[in-house]
Amino acid sequence: MCLTGVDYFSTLGYQPGIAAVAAGALAPVATLVLVALTLLGALPVYRRVAAESPHGEGSVRMLERLLPGWPSKLLVLVLLGFAATDFMITITLSAADAAAHLVQNPLVRDHIAGWQMPATLALVLLLGGVFLKGMREAIGLAVALVGTYLALNVAVIARGLLEVAHHPAVLSGWQGTLAHYHGGWGGVALTALIVFPKLALGLSGFETGVSVMPQVRGGAGADEAAGRVRHTRHLLVTAALIMSTLLLGSSLVVTLLVPPAALQTGGVASGRALAYLAHAQFGEGFGTLYDLSTILILWFAGASALTGLLNIVPRFLPRYGMAPEWATATRPLTLVFTAIGIFITLLFRADVDAQGGAYATGVLVLMSSAAFAVTLSAWRARQRVAPAFALVTLVFIYTTVLNVIERPDGLRIASLFILGILGVSLVSRVNRSTELRLSGVSLDLAAREFVQGAARSGALRLIAHRPDILTAREYRDKAREARLKTHLPDGGPVLFLEITVAGASDFGGTLEVHGHTVGVHQVLRASAPAVPNAIAALLLHLRAQTGIVPDVYFGWDEKGPLTNAANFLMFGEGDIAPLTREVLRKAEPDAEQRPLVHVGG
Repeated sequence: MCLTGVDYFSTLGYQPGIAAVAAGALAPVATLVLVALTLLGALPVYRRVAAESPHGEGSVRMLERLLPGWPSKLLVLVLLGFAATDFMITITLSAADAAAHLVQNPLVRDHIAGWQMPATLALVLLLGGVFLKGMREAIGLAVALVGTYLALNVAVIARGLLEVAHHPAVLSGWQGTLAHYHGGWGGVALTALIVFPKLALGLSGFETGVSVMPQVRGGAGADEAAGRVRHTRHLLVTAALIMSTLLLGSSLVVTLLVPPAALQTGGVASGRALAYLAHAQFGEGFGTLYDLSTILILWFAGASALTGLLNIVPRFLPRYGMAPEWATATRPLTLVFTAIGIFITLLFRADVDAQGGAYATGVLVLMSSAAFAVTLSAWRARQRVAPAFALVTLVFIYTTVLNVIERPDGLRIASLFILGILGVSLVSRVNRSTELRLSGVSLDLAAREFVQGAARSGALRLIAHRPDILTAREYRDKAREARLKTHLPDGGPVLFLEITVAGASDFGGTLEVHGHTVGVHQVLRASAPAVPNAIAALLLHLRAQTGIVPDVYFGWDEKGPLTNAANFLMFGEGDIAPLTREVLRKAEPDAEQRPLVHVGG
């Protein structure tokens, strides 16, 4: 829970102040709406996500499974763009808020006045430097940081509530302000519903809560996954209840006790409302301890976010064509993310409030996608909860749209990430188009018998056949055509080869080959992301298994070269014969050992 909490609970460093600036006197009411959405919307959604991704894949992986084909892949790439926005803004916003706690500390304020930008950049660079040296998440450190931070926040909020209790005029004045609000209490409720999307930073920890599932202990044996799901659900409930209580309490004391002018940009409480109260209520010693605790947990939240980024890249992007070698290169990726963090910090001038919209956009898009994935899963299972999840999805979409309209910065940053991911993915996919792609080839018993029988003749001859017409007459005509147009020798066994495209957007995997008999004809069938690469991998596998260099026979494709190139990149097909030959040429430089490609038409 504390590993999740370095992201989730650390938002208390800036959330109460952002809420007070965005909603004014309505901040506690809007926070109540946010808490209701947390407990009645986000929590049930992510309890379901935990049940369907016990290994921590999260909602993005759920959508990838539920929506097959290229539309699913493109949607996942878009979501990865918003996830990158979420994680990157977590790094920069946390660093900016940590810097605000540092430069506004009364003990050093006079010595480092105006150092907000340099301090933020230094923290971003320090984070990148630590990861270049090598850093692993330490649950023990997270427990110490979160435990201390929560204890200090409970003390500040409790003291603030006591101050309100000892000065009832403050509370009655606030209530009077709400009572005289335009439209009365109905207007208060309606306005709170409109402004609460600005407070969406308080929802930031749920996706992280699911991602740490591999660290959650399950049961023994067959009960291990079920135990992990059960314990993760307990984690989510506990974290949500703690955070909801602290959000309500902090919003109330900040709204009632902190002067509005102090919360504005440049004010002494800007980005550090609870720290302002800690200094005012307990003195400089306790306040400095609170500042130090906040700086540490915000810095560690950035470390958690950077870890998330470094986990996302090798987990998802190689399946879209990016080479796994550089996708797992931690240090170059750390340099890239650090450079992006510096750019974002400069773009937003290290302003905590200015980055709130971008952060909320990333969080809300991910939560909307999670709610949609859960709704789709429940709908397909014909479960009664599907309409309830659909309603939650609509609420999250509404919240996301309002946030984007009000503060479009997050959409702009996410768009840059999405375009970057799509561009790099396309370039990498083109560069890797002639790789074998497949990690291995496996033949079932019937396929092995067919190959062994053909190999006894001293040759392996395969006819590539589109798996559209599967009658004995079609195979007989195909063999006759191959003998006429490609000079396939008469007599001797011939195997037909059929590759069905499955998951054309994927890379990698094992080619599973199955043997089938149609009349007197022997057929090898398999599914693969790309036909030429699969054929080449199978031919090389047969050569390794039998010691015989195989021959494969094709007919010419009648489509144009541009159409074939696009079909190959997008759908794994295209002009199969020359593409197969090119894959073989790159995989086997020795022409004497390279399987032969014959084409006739």
